[in-house]
Amino acid sequence: MAKMDILDLFKKRTRSPLRPRSGDLIINVFPHFRQHPPYGGSLILGEAEQWERHFFIVAQQKPRPRDLRTKEDLAKLNYGMLTAEEHSHILGFLDRAQKRRPEKAVLVSLIDTYGADISMESARDFQAFFIAQLIRAYIEMPMPSISIVVGEGGSGGALAIQYADRRAQFEDALYATAPPESMAAIIFRDPTRIREALEILKPTAGELKELGVIDQVLHAPKDVSDIPGYARFVGAYLEKTAKELGRIKIARLMEERRARAEAFGLPRQKSFDWRKFVRRTPLKKKGAQTDPPDMKIFLGEDTALQVEYDYGNGLAGHPGQEYVKCGETSSKGGPEDGCGEMIPLETYQDNHYVCPRCGAARVMGAMGWINCLADRDSFHELYRNLTVEELLDASLLTPHYRKFVQDQTKRTHFKESLVTGEASIHGNNVVMAVCEFYFSGGSMGVVFGEKFNRAVDYAIEKRYPLVSLCCSGGARLYEGILALMQMVKTVNAVKKLKEHGLPYLSILGDPSTGGAIASYAALGDVVIAEPGAMVIFAGPRVMKSRGFPVDESAIRAESLHRLAGSIFDRLEYFRGIRGIHEVAARSDMKRVISKYLEFYDKSKC
Repeated sequence: MAKMDILDLFKKRTRSPLRPRSGDLIINVFPHFRQHPPYGGSLILGEAEQWERHFFIVAQQKPRPRDLRTKEDLAKLNYGMLTAEEHSHILGFLDRAQKRRPEKAVLVSLIDTYGADISMESARDFQAFFIAQLIRAYIEMPMPSISIVVGEGGSGGALAIQYADRRAQFEDALYATAPPESMAAIIFRDPTRIREALEILKPTAGELKELGVIDQVLHAPKDVSDIPGYARFVGAYLEKTAKELGRIKIARLMEERRARAEAFGLPRQKSFDWRKFVRRTPLKKKGAQTDPPDMKIFLGEDTALQVEYDYGNGLAGHPGQEYVKCGETSSKGGPEDGCGEMIPLETYQDNHYVCPRCGAARVMGAMGWINCLADRDSFHELYRNLTVEELLDASLLTPHYRKFVQDQTKRTHFKESLVTGEASIHGNNVVMAVCEFYFSGGSMGVVFGEKFNRAVDYAIEKRYPLVSLCCSGGARLYEGILALMQMVKTVNAVKKLKEHGLPYLSILGDPSTGGAIASYAALGDVVIAEPGAMVIFAGPRVMKSRGFPVDESAIRAESLHRLAGSIFDRLEYFRGIRGIHEVAARSDMKRVISKYLEFYDKSKC
């Protein structure tokens, strides 16, 4: 295939309606393919014997234009985006393959999807938790594995089945953190700036090979509709690669998976003296930014004409005293829930930014959560000075991104979107990993992933439990595919922690969305959420923009906690997923965490 402009590649090759689908390739490569249920949707599961090997095959399939004749067809095929139910089928298929494990078995994944299904039905079936479980299953799979991006690889929906021992991509396929239209709409507020979005995403096979996301670029035939031509390249690659993997012991392959996951985001040409980053730094609260950066403060004289329920009791409108108005806490304006109560700022802070009258809560930053959970003066920050300038390759640090990072550092006391440290909670020593929402919305990038991984290593060294606080909007799109791969890195880190027999408590703050909830945050031994926390893979704004109906109350912590109560009646469907174990108010969260920590401590006796 001749070299093409990236925008033409995207429009004329990757998104071509004439492009072969996974089913076309399977039929041509594996003539004796035996399909497993479910049938007729966007998921293909099955087995085949070929080249003296036994192949277990998992494939995503976008619908062909001729498949979308009615609204019912569209609802069923969903543009190739797999539902929570289909992800459940994959987990069951992998479980059966693992138990059978015939001689010379190989797991093959074919990726072609815009992303995971973002409907309300999948959200209420814990779609994000399924993605996290699938990433872990692929890391832990005790058989050789191969993945091929045959068309489009979109977001966590693709990553769920892509992390394998050998990873290929057609030269005219694209694999990205998000569809380019969505990327352009989020970063540039203009969905038509697709070319610029593609340049940031770096989704081409050559770019991804350079970053270590794939290790083989497959040639594509000149004609995008040449099904036999595509199939020949797939067959030749699978035959050669399956034989190569057959000569390597599975223990070595699994160790290579672990090492590769830990390396995502680390520049290959740079070495570090990690000792300078591990220094324990006491939390300097004096002069530190503790309130949200856009907090709207009223002075007592501004409230003099307010007549509240406590008027005349000496509490309202003291000149010089600072107040917060419930329902009007942000200087940016915009709609907020609230009762209009004027709350002394100190009272509001002491109540962890929750209105004492109606319970309306503001999103809380890392400093607020540390004050809420850790014993006074016990938190010592780790890896504070690890920044994108240290980790990210200079070619990925665009001027636009540099300015963005500089702007974020003005909003918070912390230098990145994840704050890690050693602390105690009611006297129980722990390692904490706390999202800083006021730094890029708590987004996951290479520094986030590396700090989480090193926090786990520190917990293992100290034999301390890990407590994480998720308050995140998802992957940091400025960092392209490397941000997406931090999902693999953090899932692998949790796996490492559990192999050492250490407990992991995952706290879900508001919001817990995107790649964070679809990776480490969904894998806690205990998952505790604050009231009203939004827990979902794709947020309501994204869902609405794609035409999906949204019921926000159904994706809040209380509703999902009630649904989790029925999981034990459907264990075959949910597999290892247990959802949200408990909902606890911020004022009670420290006691609830201590309850589980003390149970662990006593279990060691």
